[in-house]
Amino acid sequence: MEALNSILLTRLTRFNLSELAELYKRAGSATAVIEHKRDIREILPEASTHLIQALKDIDNLREWAEQELEYDHLHNIEPICMNDERYPQRLKECTDAPILLYYLGNADLNNRHVINIIGTRHCTTYGQDIIRSFVRELKALCPDILIFSGLAYGVDIHAHRAALENGFETIGVLAHGLDDIYPRGHRETALKMIEQGGLLSEYTTHTQPVARNFVQRNRIVAGCADATILVESAAKGGGLITCSIARSYGREVFAFPGAVYSDYSEGCNNLIRDNGAALITSATDFVKAMGWDDAIKLEQAQQRGIERTLFPDLSSEEEAIVRVLAKNNDLQINLLSIQANIPIAKLTGLLFTLEMKGVIRAMAGGCYHLLA
Repeated sequence: MEALNSILLTRLTRFNLSELAELYKRAGSATAVIEHKRDIREILPEASTHLIQALKDIDNLREWAEQELEYDHLHNIEPICMNDERYPQRLKECTDAPILLYYLGNADLNNRHVINIIGTRHCTTYGQDIIRSFVRELKALCPDILIFSGLAYGVDIHAHRAALENGFETIGVLAHGLDDIYPRGHRETALKMIEQGGLLSEYTTHTQPVARNFVQRNRIVAGCADATILVESAAKGGGLITCSIARSYGREVFAFPGAVYSDYSEGCNNLIRDNGAALITSATDFVKAMGWDDAIKLEQAQQRGIERTLFPDLSSEEEAIVRVLAKNNDLQINLLSIQANIPIAKLTGLLFTLEMKGVIRAMAGGCYHLLA
C-alpha cells in the first residue's frame, strides 16, 4: 500500500519537489498523506492551494498507479519509498529528495563510501586515461566504494565501465523509466551493472528521456554521494550543474585540472580557480582529502597489535554511536545514522575512529558490531 500511495504522490509533478518531500517527511509516509488528503494543512500548514486541490483529486490516478506497480513487480523493479531503510539516506537529507525511487540491481545504496564520477559527454583521450588510472588506483586504496554516474555518453559511461572492470559496484541514475535504456548503445553495460551495482530512477515506466529530466536527475547523482568528482567539462555543462548541486548539499567536490587551452578542461580549471572544487591529480589525493585511507591505516594498526583500551576516551558523538549499538547491535550504517542522528557523511569518519580505538568492528554487509 505504501508503494502504491507513493507512486500516486509522484504523479503530482506540477508541484515543488521540496514541498512534496517536506509533506512526506512530516506525515511520515505516503499512506498518511493520502489519509489526510482532505485536511492536508493539518500536516503542512503552508501547503499551496494547488497541492491541496490535486490531493483531493488524486484517486483519479489510482488505476494508473496500480498498473505501474504491477509492471514493477513483473520486471523485478523495486519501488523504494523514502521511509524504507533501503532508501539512500544521504539523499534523504536533501530538501528536494524524491519520495520514491525505482531500483533494479543488488548494490547497497547506503554503502559506507559513495562517490560519483561525472563530466562532459565529449570525453577526450586525456579524460579516459584519467578515469582508468583513477579507478584502478582507487581499488587498491579504498576497495569498498560505490560509484554513481548517469550512464550518459562520455565520462559517465567510461566511469561505469572502469568501475566494472575493477570490481566496483556502480549505479547508473537514469533520466527515464526503467522499462528502457538510453542511450541504446549502453544497454550491454547497463545489463552488467544490474548484476554488479544497479540502475536507479525516480521516473515511472514510459517516461521519455527529455532534456529537463537530465537536469533533474543530477540532484540524485549528487545527493546519493559523499563526494562529486568532475573529470572533464566545457565552460558550461551538466557536470558543472551537478557540482553546484553537490555544494548546495554540503558535499565535497573535486576536479581534475587540464591544459589551459583545452575546451573540455575549461570548466574544471574555472571551478578550481573559483574555489568551487578541490584540485586532485590522483586517487591518492582524493582518498587522503576524504580521510578514506582508513582501510590501510586499520590494517597497519591491527598488524601492530593495537587492541581496545579498557576505558577509551570517546567524544559525545562516539558515545551516541556506542549507546545505539549497545541497545541494538550489528546495525547497517543507514540505520545507525538514523538512530544516532548523525549524517552518514560524518558518521563514516566516526566509525573509523571507533574501529581504531577497538570499540567496534565493521562486519559483512555493511554492519557494525560493538565489541564486548
